[in-house]
Amino acid sequence: MVSRPVGPGLPGRHRGEPVNPRRCSRPACKRAAVYTLTYVYRDSTAVLGPLAAYVEPHCYDLCTAHADRLTAPRGWEVVRLPLGPADDAEEVTADDLEALANAVREAAVPEQHGEPVGQGVEVGRRGHLRVLRSAPGERGRPAGS
Repeated sequence: MVSRPVGPGLPGRHRGEPVNPRRCSRPACKRAAVYTLTYVYRDSTAVLGPLAAYVEPHCYDLCTAHADRLTAPRGWEVVRLPLGPADDAEEVTADDLEALANAVREAAVPEQHGEPVGQGVEVGRRGHLRVLRSAPGERGRPAGS
């Protein structure tokens, strides 16, 4: 398939290409955005991470130059997330993937909670509260035996 220019006077644009690549949010900066800056006001934290998949209203896209010079207000912390996998990261082995899959399977299986033993017989329920009557074999026995 041969790609054709979209319209006259647009020699570099072809169908299927993004219309406007995301640019740095700083005024007058025309560089391509590489990072996204978000704020967590509750924790007084600014988070600078890889470019987000979607444009969010309260996030700022920054180029490398502006991201490198980023500072936070006094009392705030800046968390810088890596753009990609670290060069010195350990390789993921088949054992690691199997352990992860097993952990996900175990987390997905609901725990089986049976009725408490020796707690009586349920005779009524109101919301999350239960009314219990002593089981026939428990009547007359002291509480600690």
